[in-house]
Amino acid sequence: MLAWVQSMTWKGLEPVIQLSKKVYKKGISLTKKAMREVEKKLERNPLLPKWDILIKPLEMVNSF
Repeated sequence: MLAWVQSMTWKGLEPVIQLSKKVYKKGISLTKKAMREVEKKLERNPLLPKWDILIKPLEMVNSF
């Protein structure tokens, strides 16, 4: 999966990826209030609202 993602480009840009080895507990969910905060950062595609989203970062990181 990582090799496939690393090979992707969009408008000449390559993704910045990092493998997370954190193990998450099952059955943990956000409160409705917390989920509303997360959803403020999501921009959903009106044609595919469940599947196609853009996650807006808090700030853009300049890697130069």
